[in-house]
Amino acid sequence: MDNIKTVWAPRALSLLRIIAGLLFLEHGLIKVFAFPHGPGFLHLPPLIEAAGLIEVIGGVLVAVGLFTRAAAFIMSGEMAVAYFMMAAPRGFLPLVNHGEPIILYTFIFLYIAAAGAGPWSVDALRSGGAD
Repeated sequence: MDNIKTVWAPRALSLLRIIAGLLFLEHGLIKVFAFPHGPGFLHLPPLIEAAGLIEVIGGVLVAVGLFTRAAAFIMSGEMAVAYFMMAAPRGFLPLVNHGEPIILYTFIFLYIAAAGAGPWSVDALRSGGAD
């Protein structure tokens, strides 16, 4: 069990960070560049455009593990605001208001902001192996 905690837990953190960053990047790419599919969104309100930029820039930074704590903290905040603006008005329960993914992103990014990037990251390379 100690091997799992000391060797694999930091690697799992890196995998969580990479996957969450790439999935978040996808949300931003569709808003900003209409990529990877379809016409995307035309003439987005400025708040949604700002969210798309946070998702693109933050998604890349978190996926590669550069300035991870700051990027993840900003992304967590974006998702908390999104929950109260988009999901909460549709109902109290996340199952009813479809806010579960938003809540998960909020707390995954909050955890990454607290825990750091993990060993497989640019941040770890820049600091000599420790995040």
